[in-house]
Order: sequence, then C-alpha cells, then structure tokens
Amino acid sequence: MAVNYIPETLEEALLLRKAEGAVPLAGGTDIMVQHRRAQGIAPDPGFPVMVISGLKELKGIRKLEDGSVEIMALTTAAEIAASDIVPWHVRKAASGMGAIALRNVATIGGNIGNASPKGDLPQPLILLDAEVVLVSFDGERRMLLDEFILGSKKTAIADDEIIKSVIIPPHDFTYSYYRKIGMRRANAISKLSLSAACIVKDGIISDFRAASGAAGPKVIRSREAESMIVRRPVEELPEIVPDFLTAWDHAISPHAMPMYRRHTTSRMLTYFLEAIVNGTEPGIIE
Repeated sequence: MAVNYIPETLEEALLLRKAEGAVPLAGGTDIMVQHRRAQGIAPDPGFPVMVISGLKELKGIRKLEDGSVEIMALTTAAEIAASDIVPWHVRKAASGMGAIALRNVATIGGNIGNASPKGDLPQPLILLDAEVVLVSFDGERRMLLDEFILGSKKTAIADDEIIKSVIIPPHDFTYSYYRKIGMRRANAISKLSLSAACIVKDGIISDFRAASGAAGPKVIRSREAESMIVRRPVEELPEIVPDFLTAWDHAISPHAMPMYRRHTTSRMLTYFLEAIVNGTEPGIIE
C-alpha cells in the first residue's frame, strides 16, 4: 500500500483530510484486509491514505468531571482492556478482539469507523449510549454512536472529519452481561454477540438495555422492547418476557441467519432475565 502522507500533528492531518481527502489509517487491521491483493503485492485502496498512528493528540483514556470516560481514537484494544476506568462491557469486548498482536494495534477509532456489523466495540458502546466526537477545521461535533453508524460500512462522518474520541456516560448497573459467540474460543470473528445491563432499585427495574452485534447491518438495540421492562417490578418479569422476546425478535434482520440468531439471542436474553428474577447476587452474570 502506498502511504501518501504521514502527518505529525492533528492540525496537519485535518488539513490533509480537507484538502486532499486523505483517509486516516491507524492500526490498519481492517483496511489492509479489505483492499488486499495477490500475495506479495501491497494492498491498494484506490484513495489517498495518511498514517495517523503517531498523533499523540488522539491517544489516551481519561475520566471527565461528570464521571464520563473519554477514549481517544488511537487507543488500542489492548489498552482499553487493561484500563480500570473503562466500563466493564467495553473492556470485555476489547479483550476478545482477535489475537494479542491484533489487539496491540487495532484502535477504537478504526473499529467504529469501519462500521462492520461484526465489529466488537460498537455493540457495547451503543448499549452504553456512547457518543463519538468528530473533529474538523470547523470545530467539533458529538453524536450518539448509534446514530453515527448508519449501516454496514456506512457512517455519518463528513469528508473533512476525523474521529477524535468516544465518550461513555457514567452508569452504575446492578446486573451486567456480555457474550460473544464465534467459531473458536480465541481469535474469532463474531457470529453473534450480546450485551445487556439492568438497574434494580427497591424491586423496580429503573433501567434495562440490551444490544446485539452481527445480527443485522448494524448493532441492534430495540428501545421499544426495552420500554416494556423499564419501570416494572422484578416479580412481573416472567409474564413480560414472552412479549419482550417477540418485540426483540422483530428487530433482528431477516437476512442475517434468522433462525440461528433469533434462537440464540432469545436464549441469552432469557438467561439474563431469569438471573434477575432469581435474585442472583448483583454484579456480572456469567
């Protein structure tokens, strides 16, 4: 692959993005595969590329004053998995991204910018109402990641923008769940994944959410189904579950191995909800 530019600062990168339409490349774990050619021949994406992996402005993880966590775009999966301040769902997903070598170079910005339905990080980030921060010469803008990712390989990024960071608002869940299903235990592309979380106060479910990956053109989160559970007593869950599962089932893409994904997703959601009903010790449901 011919590298057209290697900017030394974010300002320089934004100039190249605006003037030349150069596409940012960090870890390259997605773009290198997408544009591969014959063995021994460098990939050719057909557009100008700038390597931004050296930009210090886009690295690091920090906690904001309101309790939110900001993960800069060039932060690697390995760094995310090892961070004490990153929410558990995101750390769990990052720790299962491919092999160790891949996790040391794959970045959060690249993972969400690639917008693959099978991407590991968008699913828990959308569960947590994470926002993506986009930067251009005209300034910054923030939007929900769920709105930024439009579909398979499609995002709302403008031609002159670069992903700067991801901001995750604070949460204090009573129960949390994450599961990734692949063809093998390690270094596997997701066939299906699910994150779920719940807050229970005085026997009432004050917050319930779930997000499913690799079950359609983008991460699925059915707020209609979630609303059926929120503000209901835990003791009423058994009678709500059938209608909830039906509503969730309607959200799954009919073109994404429907029978397998529907059945498996239903089993995972049922398992999580039954744990709540049974009064399992608060924390992570495994």
